[in-house]
Amino acid sequence: MSIGRKEAVAVPAAVVLVVAAFVVPRLHLGTVTPLINASPERFRSFADTAPIFGWWNAHTGPGTIPAIAIAIAAVLWGPSLAARLPWRWVPWAAWATSCAWAFSLALVDGWQRGFAGRLTARHEYLRQVPTITDIPEAVRTFAGRILDYQPDSWITHVSGHPPGALLTFVWLDRIGLGGGAWAGLLCLLAGSSAAAAIVVAVRALADDGTARRAAPFVGVAPAAIWIAVSADGYFAGVAAWGITLLVLAVTRSVRLPLLASAGSGLLLGWGIFLNYGLGLMALPAAAVLLSARSRRAALTAVVPAALAAGAVVVAFLAAGFWWFDGYTLVQERYWQGIANDRPFQYWVWGNLAAVVCAIGLAGVAGLARTFDLAAIKRRSGFHLLTLGALLAIVCADLSRLSKAETERIWLPFTVWLVASAALLPPRSHRWWLALNVIGALVINHLILTNW
Repeated sequence: MSIGRKEAVAVPAAVVLVVAAFVVPRLHLGTVTPLINASPERFRSFADTAPIFGWWNAHTGPGTIPAIAIAIAAVLWGPSLAARLPWRWVPWAAWATSCAWAFSLALVDGWQRGFAGRLTARHEYLRQVPTITDIPEAVRTFAGRILDYQPDSWITHVSGHPPGALLTFVWLDRIGLGGGAWAGLLCLLAGSSAAAAIVVAVRALADDGTARRAAPFVGVAPAAIWIAVSADGYFAGVAAWGITLLVLAVTRSVRLPLLASAGSGLLLGWGIFLNYGLGLMALPAAAVLLSARSRRAALTAVVPAALAAGAVVVAFLAAGFWWFDGYTLVQERYWQGIANDRPFQYWVWGNLAAVVCAIGLAGVAGLARTFDLAAIKRRSGFHLLTLGALLAIVCADLSRLSKAETERIWLPFTVWLVASAALLPPRSHRWWLALNVIGALVINHLILTNW
């Protein structure tokens, strides 16, 4: 395996970062720790495996053998299959692989604990669903129930997100698909579809070969550990398709670019009502517009998208929820909880160690190659989009509103970083894929992740 100078620096640095993030919590260094003011029991509950949220527990499960089989197949045949398949099948293959990989990893923890029961935990959305008897009233009063220590406060995850997240699961329940298994399936299908969206976007921004080289990496991304059983997987899928439709509109890679642009606006507009943090998707979106061949192409794409996104905002405003009210209140709710005991001195870099775990060392190596001045100067869309996603992560990190659990919270951004491995020399891809899948299997079998 050949290693260039950039990845020769980036990969060892990433390894040191991850090792330090796991070791430092055991050194009792004052505020350079994942949790302060904590009893040993509370530390085990909330920081046992920092920077990953989970608990040390070497285990296997029903998903172990399928996950290993998918990993081996991806390493041995993934690159060659992606290169030979007719293009129309490549996105579908990436989606199917990502779905099977994520589901297998979830089943390592068992059907109930790993999949069907995950979204029914006491802080999750499904616990709130039975209390919603009047949807319009729930939206109108949503902001007033965000703060904690009120008789009718929303539970943790509901309060921390705009109403779109809760509404999704309420609507799912209303059409007869209630319960954890159906909710998990929605998150699994939507989250794994990001692999297809990314492949399509890379082809439009770069070329066919780059997209095919990216496909195996996004198909078996380590981030899949958190896609199958967290609502953030669903958020990532919505955001990924929103960006991809914008790419297709800007590059005019579809017959109806205006329709693609409007679809992008609807999805990205809906996205900010799923997760306040998805407002940062404006950065990768801006990167896509910056890569446009002309100002006219960018303007033609951005106007319908902005109008469609605005329509979503207006619809929620008409229903009684103003996004900025929710955003202001959720910051106050954030500091009412465990965030007060999670020191920035650790998490400002511990968060980045969690990102490394989610994108794998292949993602780190590919990201190092994204810092290509020549490509940036010629406004390479693939490079700019990747750097836009990275910038979104940096902004989220410095905001102090993302401390811990970022391996799932930042999924809408990290899924794009995984694709940067396509920039690595093709002859080395099997080695990098092997590092990624081994890392994912080790994390999933040694840590009982909370998601």
